[in-house]
Amino acid sequence: MSLQGLIATGIALALFVSAVAVVYTQHRSRQLFVERQELRREEDELNIQWGRLRLEQGAWATHARIERLAREELGLIMPQREAVVFIEPEAVPRPGGGDGR
Repeated sequence: MSLQGLIATGIALALFVSAVAVVYTQHRSRQLFVERQELRREEDELNIQWGRLRLEQGAWATHARIERLAREELGLIMPQREAVVFIEPEAVPRPGGGDGR
């Protein structure tokens, strides 16, 4: 085979390898794009679920619900105003002279 034939064969081989690499790269790019779209869809679903969970947490922690559970399940009642006693803390002497307040 002549030198020109070898050069032409080498160029043809390089062209073929290059074409296969382009096809593979495009295929891989499409695969990654599809995966990216799936991950974005999953992210959106997770964000929606997170929002629902935050709303549910807020509903479970409302003062009205806690008071209702205290009355119904624990039998607690709100004391009458006259039954409430406020206690002033005693002055605790501090080292160095302060009165603790």
